[in-house]
Amino acid sequence: MRYPEDVIRPMREELTRLGVEELRTPEAVDEAVKNLPGTVMVVVNSICGCAAGRARPGIALALQHDVRPDKVATVFAGADIEATERARSYFTGYLPSSPSIGLLKDGQLVYMMERHQIEGKGPEQIAEELKRAFEQCCAAASVAAN
Repeated sequence: MRYPEDVIRPMREELTRLGVEELRTPEAVDEAVKNLPGTVMVVVNSICGCAAGRARPGIALALQHDVRPDKVATVFAGADIEATERARSYFTGYLPSSPSIGLLKDGQLVYMMERHQIEGKGPEQIAEELKRAFEQCCAAASVAAN
């Protein structure tokens, strides 16, 4: 069963206001991950409290960093069901979790933050971890582009 769109719209907009692209179909996920060189961060957004109070605010803080992925995209668990399944198929070696954040470089997973790594941390801690991942995994060229 899918979540009603009017219920999750504000949760979607927390990320889209930051310039995060929604991927609502499996084809859109493939296009974002496979066909773009460089780094893409894929956020599996969720209706849960840890997404609202921790993950989304942490992502917002992290995206203020000078070094960022070339592209940032999101799927919504429980709404974009097929797109979420496709996004998770790129998170090889990890069980499905919501929220979660995968960082892929040239289509290959290079960093993963699972729900259990989000729970119990504040937005600032999540942002710091993401910024470290950005610095390790994102091309220096992305600094000049942003």
